Amino acid sequence: MRRDTPLAFDAVLLAGGRASRVEGVDKTAFTSGDATLLDRAVEASAGARALVVVGLREGRVPPTGALLTRERPAWSGPVTALAAGLDVVPRPAPWTLVLACDLPRAPEAVRALLEDGGRHDGDGERRDGLLAVDSGGRRQPLLGVYRTGSLRARLEALRAEGPLVGLSLRRLLDGLDLLEVPVPDELCADVDTVDDADRLGVVRHESHPTG
Repeated sequence: MRRDTPLAFDAVLLAGGRASRVEGVDKTAFTSGDATLLDRAVEASAGARALVVVGLREGRVPPTGALLTRERPAWSGPVTALAAGLDVVPRPAPWTLVLACDLPRAPEAVRALLEDGGRHDGDGERRDGLLAVDSGGRRQPLLGVYRTGSLRARLEALRAEGPLVGLSLRRLLDGLDLLEVPVPDELCADVDTVDDADRLGVVRHESHPTG
């Protein structure tokens, strides 16, 4: 993956999920500073040829120019959500940014991923992508840039084995040659629980989107 020319990429933002650990509230509407977490994810995707938002809840205002879709069946997991997002892009770019909509510092996280990945990736043209890892070495598959063709090939292989429902992203990424890029914990920290929101200074909004 060369950094001396602009990266040609699409962005698939995963905004769905039950959010059961924050009482089912729509996390994309939580605010960090003066922006929602969805706004942060959109900002992090600046420059994308196509912007896809998967699973945006009813009543939320979609980002300008975004393609909207959702996984089928609902709540069927991140692999089905990613597949749904890729399926609506009419002319796919060579690369795809895959990003969760619950990272308060998403723009900085993506910037760190690309910049640090560029410094350490000597053979990026042959790799299938790069993804963030935290200080404990834990992969963050929803903070990654992947070769679009590689993702589609893996999805095709998994579909040949059976339904995508309930599959983990780890299963999807098995067999791909990925560069693991250390990203500071404070950048790749997501809002998974109420305690996470409080710790990261995220303001929770619990009203219904239409109310």
